[in-house]
Amino acid sequence: MCAKYSLYITDEKERYFHIYHKVQKEGAEREQVEAKIERMTKFLKKQQGKVVEFGDAYGKYFDLIYYDKDGVFMYANEKADVIERELELCGYFVIVTSQKMTAKEAISLYKSRDDSEKLFRGDKSYLGNKSLRVYTDGSISAKIFVEFIALIVRCKIYTRLVTAMKEMENKQNYMTVPAALKELEKIEMLRQYNGVYCLDHAVTATQKTILKAFGVDADYIKHRAKRISEQLTLANEKKGREDHG
Repeated sequence: MCAKYSLYITDEKERYFHIYHKVQKEGAEREQVEAKIERMTKFLKKQQGKVVEFGDAYGKYFDLIYYDKDGVFMYANEKADVIERELELCGYFVIVTSQKMTAKEAISLYKSRDDSEKLFRGDKSYLGNKSLRVYTDGSISAKIFVEFIALIVRCKIYTRLVTAMKEMENKQNYMTVPAALKELEKIEMLRQYNGVYCLDHAVTATQKTILKAFGVDADYIKHRAKRISEQLTLANEKKGREDHG
């Protein structure tokens, strides 16, 4: 469901509200609400006969009855309509967008941003940002900058692999960032007896699948390997002339 409203009273631009419902989310949220009401009920019963004040949360779900003469708390009645209304809303959530889009597009965009946030939180895990292990401000700035660039690159690799995997019939274990990088590291060049560098072995089917996610094929790898070999040969020849010159 999609509706068009202003987000707040003084909002000059209308927003698009996309309303969703998830059955699993409904079950979990109903349990949380019911458990919360039960805890509050038990607490209120223990306070009967005491001079005590409660927070706004208790006033939201209960009518609190006091003995007017001395302010002693007597008992509480559940606000059945309020509790029932909250239970009815369980499982629903809203995504607000500034641009017009379908509900499917909105949820896809939300999920992609959620993945990015998780990726940045993971910086502490796979980029070592939990402990900086440096002592000067300059070193800290440099390390954080390098990590930030690395995180951008990793995020790009991640999104390309996820996009490619959606087009595959079966989910492959090698289409994760660590597994893909480990597989691509196997593409190596070795120096032959004649001093010419070439690929150690042909690009495998698995490597071809991973490379396809980045718009690269085996022919490109062969071309780059040949180019690198030529550059290394020229560099070695130049060094040899300088050593004998």
